[in-house]
Amino acid sequence: MSVTLLDQPPPTVPSEPGPYRRADYAALPDEPRCELIHGRFYLSPSPIRLHQVVVARIWRLLDDVADATGGEAIVAPMEVHLADHTVAQPDVLYVGPDRREILQDWIEGAPDLVVEVLSPSTARMDRVLKLNRYAEAGVREYWLVDPSARTIEFLVNDRGHRRGGVERRARDFVVHAQGGGIWRSSAVAGVELDIDALWTAVERKFDPSEATD
Repeated sequence: MSVTLLDQPPPTVPSEPGPYRRADYAALPDEPRCELIHGRFYLSPSPIRLHQVVVARIWRLLDDVADATGGEAIVAPMEVHLADHTVAQPDVLYVGPDRREILQDWIEGAPDLVVEVLSPSTARMDRVLKLNRYAEAGVREYWLVDPSARTIEFLVNDRGHRRGGVERRARDFVVHAQGGGIWRSSAVAGVELDIDALWTAVERKFDPSEATD
């Protein structure tokens, strides 16, 4: 099958989905890795080491929450089927114990929490196209993590979990930006993040004189 693979969203985000659907995505080869976002295929670039260190730290945190609550934390690559026109592969996702029915061979529906770690090549995708799709699907909380700036934006869906027939857009996310301290999720039970400890642990990985693990 001949398809168009994009590496960046178009300058103006289309209001209507592109031509491709989940069946087209399933017919693609494993490589190059890509995502189906609102009916268009986007290449997923290979991440740099800093990106992966941050992803691993956040996954470990959420996996501890999952062990305590009976939920599940998963790191990319893992297909998340949000709609017939959208199959995303977020960097990290968490599904709470009350929604384990979406944990099938892939994730069939919106996770409770999605984390995307930004890089220059993916920032616009994560902040615009994916943000809209996650809001529309009913993701309760979305973290945008910028390792270069050492910042995290916590986006909480102020309409709660998806209800049938309710249209959702990016405006449903309320942004909470914290430079440090403890983030305690109001949308996903049991999730807390010590922001300062996260960046301290990440920085140790890049300073051999302070490495302890």
